[in-house]
Amino acid sequence: MEFPISRGIGARFEYLDEAGSTNDVLVTRATGPDASAWPDLSVIVTDNQTSGRGRLGRTWLAPSGKSLAISVLLRPRLETGALPPNRYGWFPLLAGAAMTQAVRSVVHAVAPPPGDEDTPRHEVTLKWPNDVLIDGYKVSGILSELLPDASGLCIGAGLNLSLDEHDLPTLTSTSLLLVTGGVPNPDEVLAAYLSALQTLTANFLAAGADPVASGLHAEVSALCGTLGAAVRVELPGGQDLVGTAVGLDRDGRLIVEDQANGELQAVAAGDVTHLRY
Repeated sequence: MEFPISRGIGARFEYLDEAGSTNDVLVTRATGPDASAWPDLSVIVTDNQTSGRGRLGRTWLAPSGKSLAISVLLRPRLETGALPPNRYGWFPLLAGAAMTQAVRSVVHAVAPPPGDEDTPRHEVTLKWPNDVLIDGYKVSGILSELLPDASGLCIGAGLNLSLDEHDLPTLTSTSLLLVTGGVPNPDEVLAAYLSALQTLTANFLAAGADPVASGLHAEVSALCGTLGAAVRVELPGGQDLVGTAVGLDRDGRLIVEDQANGELQAVAAGDVTHLRY
C-alpha cells in the first residue's frame, strides 16, 4: 500500500507488510539508538498485525488485509516545558475522538437509498475511554502507552475495514464494510484519523494542555456515547460499579452516579459495559 495522502500528514511514515505489534515496533524505534530520527507524529501502519494487543491484555486479531493497525508517536511539549503528568490521561480520549471523527466521515458519507432520505444515519460514538462504536458495535479500539523513557507516548489503533460476518472477532464487533456496504479507501480513512489527531493535539497543547480552554473536554463529551448511559464498570480491584455516567472531570475521568447510594465516583480505569434495560 502506498498511502499517498497519509504520508503527507505524518512527520515520518512507514508501512509494514507485517508486524507483530505496531506499538512494539514504534516504541522500540522511538527509544532506541536512532530515536532522534523518530519525531513527533511519526506513524507506523500495517494491514497484517499478528500479535496485536488491546486494553486489559486482550488480543486484537483480524485477517490479513481487512483491517489497519496504526501506531502514532507523540512527543508533546508545552512552550513552558514538559507536559504535566496528569494531562497525559487525555490522550487516549483525544485519540478516540479523532478516530470517531474519521469513522463518522466515512459512515455519514454514504447516501441513503433513493426514496429513503429520511432514514437516520448510523450512530457513531466514542465509548469511554477509547473504543469507537457504530450503532453500539465496536469498529475500532485504541491503546496508548507511555514510552519507557517518558519522552512521549505511542498511540495504537486498530480499525476494522472490510471484515465480513465470518471474520468478526466478537459478536459485538462490526466493520466499515458491513455498515456502509462498500470497501473503504484505507488511505482516506487513515488520513482523516491522522488529520483529526494532529489538529486536536495542536489545539490541546496550544491551550497549555487545558482540556476546557482547548475545547477538548467539550469535543470528547459531545462524541462520547457513554455519557448519560447506564453502565457497569469493572474496577481494577475486582469490584463492580453500577450507575449512570454523568460526565467527565478535568482529568478525563468518567464520573458515575452510583445507583446504590447516589454518590458520584470518578473512574480513572476500568472496563465499561453499556447496560440496556
